[in-house]
Amino acid sequence: MDLSWIAFLAGLILFFGPHSVRLFAEPWRQARMAAWGEKGWKGRYSLVVGVGFALLLWGFAGVRHEQAALFTLPAGLGLGMRHLMALLMLPACWLIVAYHLPRSHFKVRLGHPMLLATKLWAFAHLLVNHKPVELLLFGSFLLWAVLDFRAARRRPAAAPQSPSWLQTGMALVGGTAFYGAFALWLHPLWLGVSAR
Repeated sequence: MDLSWIAFLAGLILFFGPHSVRLFAEPWRQARMAAWGEKGWKGRYSLVVGVGFALLLWGFAGVRHEQAALFTLPAGLGLGMRHLMALLMLPACWLIVAYHLPRSHFKVRLGHPMLLATKLWAFAHLLVNHKPVELLLFGSFLLWAVLDFRAARRRPAAAPQSPSWLQTGMALVGGTAFYGAFALWLHPLWLGVSAR
């Protein structure tokens, strides 16, 4: 196993481990928060997740260039799937921005827009990425988002807020701008892969 694979697998563990604590070890999480304080917990959490994300990106970029796809879609179907992926990514970007706008209609009505965005993003990328490392990456994100969304729906909900059309508009405009910036600049910069 080469260094890129080691980095990728370590990144998966370090990224999804903290994100899954609430799913599988909520009493331990509460105990750590009591011992370290909320800021101490969030600081450690962010550090581990940040390191994991960096390793994940670096390892993925190295491994994916060494692999062949497990299967290839016919040309017409493959092009259609790429167009569908691009279409699905736009509402995913709206939901990502809406997560930070608590009175947007997306946040008020859906409750967990970031998890829904993650499911859309992962599913969209599985449509067109068929190398083993790609299936592992996007499949892991999709599985985690499904499990976490189910768990989040079972937790007591916060008091509902009245929706704001201003924040909804901000989510749409900001999400569209993010979509364009990511496709044209951030995606090639981070992964060396054009999103177009």
